Amino acid sequence: MIASLRHGLPLRWKALTREARDTLWLLAALALVLTPHLPRLPWWAGVGATVALVYRAYLAWRDAPLPSRWWLMGLLLASLILTWLTYRTLIGREPGITLVVILTTLKALELRARRDALVCLYLGFFLIFTQFIYSQGLGTAALMLVAVWSLLSSLILGQRPLGRPPLREVGTEALRAMLWGLPLMLVLFVLFPRIGPLWAMPTEARARTGLSETLQLGEVSELSQDDSIAMRLAFQGPRPLPSQMYMRGPTLDDFDGRTWTPARFRGLPPVAFKGPAWSYTATLEPSMLKVLPLIEGTAQAAPVAASPDLKLFRTGLDWVRLGGMNRRIQIQAVAYPIAQQGPVGHQADMSRWLRLPPGYNPRTLAWARQWRQQAPWTQASARSLSAGVLAHIRQQDYRYTLSPGGPSQTTTPHLIDDFWMDRRAGFCEHFATAFTVVMRAMGVPARVVTGYQGADLNPLDGQYIVRNSHAHAWAEVWSPEEGWIRVDPTAAVAPERVEQPLRVRPLAGLPGPLGELDPAALRRLRDAWDAVDHRWNVWVLQYARGQQMDLMRQLGWSQPDWTQLAQALAVALSALALGGSLVAWLGRERPRAQPWLRPMTHVHHALSALVPPPAGPAPAPASAWQAHLARHWRNAAPPGHEPALSATQGDLLRTLNELDALRYGPLAPTDHERSLRRQRLALVRRILAMARSLRADAAHSSP
Repeated sequence: MIASLRHGLPLRWKALTREARDTLWLLAALALVLTPHLPRLPWWAGVGATVALVYRAYLAWRDAPLPSRWWLMGLLLASLILTWLTYRTLIGREPGITLVVILTTLKALELRARRDALVCLYLGFFLIFTQFIYSQGLGTAALMLVAVWSLLSSLILGQRPLGRPPLREVGTEALRAMLWGLPLMLVLFVLFPRIGPLWAMPTEARARTGLSETLQLGEVSELSQDDSIAMRLAFQGPRPLPSQMYMRGPTLDDFDGRTWTPARFRGLPPVAFKGPAWSYTATLEPSMLKVLPLIEGTAQAAPVAASPDLKLFRTGLDWVRLGGMNRRIQIQAVAYPIAQQGPVGHQADMSRWLRLPPGYNPRTLAWARQWRQQAPWTQASARSLSAGVLAHIRQQDYRYTLSPGGPSQTTTPHLIDDFWMDRRAGFCEHFATAFTVVMRAMGVPARVVTGYQGADLNPLDGQYIVRNSHAHAWAEVWSPEEGWIRVDPTAAVAPERVEQPLRVRPLAGLPGPLGELDPAALRRLRDAWDAVDHRWNVWVLQYARGQQMDLMRQLGWSQPDWTQLAQALAVALSALALGGSLVAWLGRERPRAQPWLRPMTHVHHALSALVPPPAGPAPAPASAWQAHLARHWRNAAPPGHEPALSATQGDLLRTLNELDALRYGPLAPTDHERSLRRQRLALVRRILAMARSLRADAAHSSP
């Protein structure tokens, strides 16, 4: 059965009418464009679009009649109603794209004439544009490039109504058209002035890097399952150890028993930086997070390219941005391994960082107060108390786990009691939160800090990749002598989490031979993709006004502005138009017989080795060689005898006649360039073989 299908499908494909074949190609191109949209569409829209395309392909395959227009009008009305019920509006990005997808598939169901095909093509090109509203990554760009090629092929098919042009020939012509447009695309990309968008789509409010301005137990452990990239780090010079790579995000000061939130205003605490500096470049993925997760101890930070809508300023050790939300940014920064922050002295008001919500976690608070009243700890310093609590964590059966289980915030308000006294198993936010609550109950000011810890080194480009799985939470305690001190309770129970980089989890559950792939090979492939994707992000997606002005300075402009950029663009476009016109003129002046020049040259040289060539320009036409050979062999016959041609000589004369007819004779309606090239090659090979045979016979018969 499988063999019959294998042989039957190609035969059925060749037996399709021209209209059915072109329709199936167009439907395949539309399916390629629509597939990335399916996860974003409402379920009914995704199912409806898939069924419509599959049903239309079935009709084309069977050459069956199309559905009635009344059915299509009913489906359109139902789609409008469902769109309204889903979004409560027909205007906006999500409902608009949903309607365009539905209209495209419904138009495919009434695909009858060339005009209908053009409408589907234009809708397909528009849907390609909408893909980049959601994603501008390298994978999306490559997929949409294939989609553009497939739609261009359909457009070329629509412009060739006669005959049956082969898909390979049409696809080659579409690829050639894309290559012709490549120089224009590059010039517009590099020199078209970035003068600010005339319109903008609304940004999503959810942070894409995973971190948020608040913290609830369980949020960071959920991020640990996400291997998507949050940021990249490139160091210029010395690099920190894995245990020193803390990317500090939001500082969380207030706790209501459920959620940690930052203080609205905590002043401008002084910071003193010490130690050898680390100079690095951070490339942060799009996020709505106001506090940038830069390396803890960062003293200086500035955008790599000047951006008027992005400002950075430091409050303590937190770097806050104004603007630049939800887009990729690149920052040049300098960090120090030692950073002393916060007020110093016993007179500082630290009451905010001692507050605990009443009525929450009574057992943990009672344990902390009882522990503080023991003899060794009554007069102990903040550093000594924190060391004692860390020793308690190490000595007891506390466990570091990504799946701690236990009750949720909806079932019990005493989550710290459940973790600290009962389960003793949790992720980093459990340890950081419980440690901070314990320290506050002991009278030591403390707070929680979230961010990332550790990174994966990509050996191909030397970049450190920070993923969402590196999300981390730790604590800070305040000492009158030292200010704020970083304490990571997770390091007490799982030191390997801090001291060693996290490795990317192997891909599990792959089917067949894929499940037997070497994890090291998969890691190398992933490193290669990350390196290429980073170059795409930096060279293409982050190419903005600052990079344009830097390019203008390199080209000789001392103080470029957008008017000079427009002048450079006009000059480049003029040069491109002039060069294109020259190439087109040269192509028009090229002899039409150019495809025949090389094969006829081979024929001319082969026959010239057999007999002296005929007079006239070389290579001589096949008809001239036929007459010349016939005359030569007739004159070579003895006087008074009829010239007797051998079988090979007769075949050679007939083949030359066929070659001349193929070149100058009328074409059949089914002939096309590929079949002509195949026939020409076969005739030339026969002529060359017969010429070699005649030369061998002449050499054998000569004395």
